[in-house]
Amino acid sequence: MLVADDDEHTVELVSLYLRRAGYGVEAAYDGEETLRKARESRPALLVLDIMMPGPDGLQICRKLRGQLPILLLTARASDIDRIAGLRLGADDYVTKPFNPDELVARVAAILRRAASPSGVSMERLQLGGLMVDGDRREAQVGGRRLRLTPKEFDLLVAFAHFPNIALDRDRLLDLAWGTSYYGHRTVDVHVARLREKLVGSGVHIETIWGAGYRLVPEE
Repeated sequence: MLVADDDEHTVELVSLYLRRAGYGVEAAYDGEETLRKARESRPALLVLDIMMPGPDGLQICRKLRGQLPILLLTARASDIDRIAGLRLGADDYVTKPFNPDELVARVAAILRRAASPSGVSMERLQLGGLMVDGDRREAQVGGRRLRLTPKEFDLLVAFAHFPNIALDRDRLLDLAWGTSYYGHRTVDVHVARLREKLVGSGVHIETIWGAGYRLVPEE
């Protein structure tokens, strides 16, 4: 078990309760250390804080998606942040302040689900005349495949998971790029290109001044 949080008290508390439940535990205190230990030691589960220095929790979820179960531990109250974590690969989340016994129970439930044989498939999303297929990494309108670049597709998936919700440029960078390195201009350019390719699809991207962009069905 790997517990990743930049707050030492939280790491100590979570580790204490997990050890009492019989789990072996190691700790990480920033994003780079978390990624390194997750890849080297292959823990059964990662308890991960969203607000980590270095790569943050959402970026780590994207990088480790499908490699191990992840329980997000977050002080953020925003539904978008919690849903984004689940969409990016987290299995569950606990909001700070938390009950340590509940956290251990959620860990046990995640491990039980992980041990059950089941097929894993990314969902298909249908909005208006637009269908987004995560497994095949393609989008179609009326059976016609849209010619999207890989990053345009990632951006479309981010929008499709949050229809009618304004997403600012920083959140879009987290969801589609997994990093804020590229900057807001990169988002604007890709949104403009994607907007052109969605003409006739039954959905369009609106600019919400001061708030970002949102994907909305056409009436």
